[in-house]
Amino acid sequence: MMDYMNHLLFGIYPYIALSVFVLGSMLRYERDQYTWKTGSSQMLESKQLRKGSLPFHIGIIAVLAGHFVGLLTPKAVWHVLGISTEVKQLIAMGMGGFFGLICLYGMTILIKRRLTNDRVRATSSTMDIAILLLLYVQLILGLVSIFVSMGHLDGKEMLLLMSWAQNIVIFNGTEASASIAGVHIIFKLHVFLGMTLFLLFPFSRLVHVWSVPVKYISRNYQVVRAKS
Repeated sequence: MMDYMNHLLFGIYPYIALSVFVLGSMLRYERDQYTWKTGSSQMLESKQLRKGSLPFHIGIIAVLAGHFVGLLTPKAVWHVLGISTEVKQLIAMGMGGFFGLICLYGMTILIKRRLTNDRVRATSSTMDIAILLLLYVQLILGLVSIFVSMGHLDGKEMLLLMSWAQNIVIFNGTEASASIAGVHIIFKLHVFLGMTLFLLFPFSRLVHVWSVPVKYISRNYQVVRAKS
């Protein structure tokens, strides 16, 4: 029974979540573009938004990039670069902890603002609040996992998580679920909640991350003339 649940949650569920993530985003963009926005509440309150938004975005972008590179880069590549498994784990713990705390600081401000400011709360949907709280729990799980990793600095669990992620990418769900079976429950919760966030992504304002305004870099300057 446990093997079946492990395979369902970590060998099958990731593909369900990622399929909804990709197809749901495409369908929402195609059929419901007017909801494809951040839903900014800056006009309702700007001081706390500015204070929390920058550290939140810096932290979460760095954490996501670290996860992407750390999990999907093959072990052999790290060894070619002269980075041992133990050193890689220390780097991951240090960088993850540093940017995770930055993100936690910003997110705490944003959650407090959204829940306690009457005007911001009134314009927030249930999904807005749910996503923010789920991200907060996910971030806390990630930070707690650092203390779990401190109990064994050999990097073995990190290698198992890398094996899980890389097997998911090559559509080997059976091997992926087998890889993650023996890791600490904190890591399993972190992975499961991460997949759940992918599942909910198309139904939330998170879709705005697909619309990074890269065209602003190359567009012509806007000429503004003062009144004569």
